[in-house]
Amino acid sequence: MKDKREFRLADWAIFLGIAAVLILASLYLDHAARVWMTEHQSAGLRSFMQMVSRYGDWPEHIALGLVLCGTAYWRGSKRWVRIFAAMILACALAGVSARVVKIATGRARPNVQTEAGWNGPRLSARYNAFPSGHTAASTAFFATLAFASWRIGIGLLVIPMLIAFSRMYVAAHYLSDVVAAALIGAVAAFCIVRWKPLSIGNPQRRDS
Repeated sequence: MKDKREFRLADWAIFLGIAAVLILASLYLDHAARVWMTEHQSAGLRSFMQMVSRYGDWPEHIALGLVLCGTAYWRGSKRWVRIFAAMILACALAGVSARVVKIATGRARPNVQTEAGWNGPRLSARYNAFPSGHTAASTAFFATLAFASWRIGIGLLVIPMLIAFSRMYVAAHYLSDVVAAALIGAVAAFCIVRWKPLSIGNPQRRDS
């Protein structure tokens, strides 16, 4: 038991180290990414990205999760009811976590003209850039599915990636905002999947 605990702590230490490197690297690349987004704007693509951002927020994910949960219940699959319920919980957990951090940091969005990028606690949405709530919620939602059923969920991870790109393209977030959000979403998904009452972590468990 002791060895297992030490292994888990080591895993978290490695994850935190990798996460720190990714966030620092993305902070360094923020300006270059913003310049690229600005230089590659087109009316058609911007319209599409605005639509992705509009329908890629947490209410749409929660609504989808409830529909999937209801469908699984109607079909009598208790395991999939638990999986879809876990996706909803992870989405909510990541969304709340991202909200707390973004209010605390008060980072101005790319489309806000200000000298101070980080302003401390702010409730205004104009200063709630870090991290991206859209990206955190979507990553948690689909990462939970990927953790529970890798074959089904892995391909759907392109959805949070697209949402993250859209948030940068419409000048709502910097690269580091979506990278940090994706990490928050991944952690939320992992924690929910490992939550014992749900019992969805074992891919060989049969529907019952």
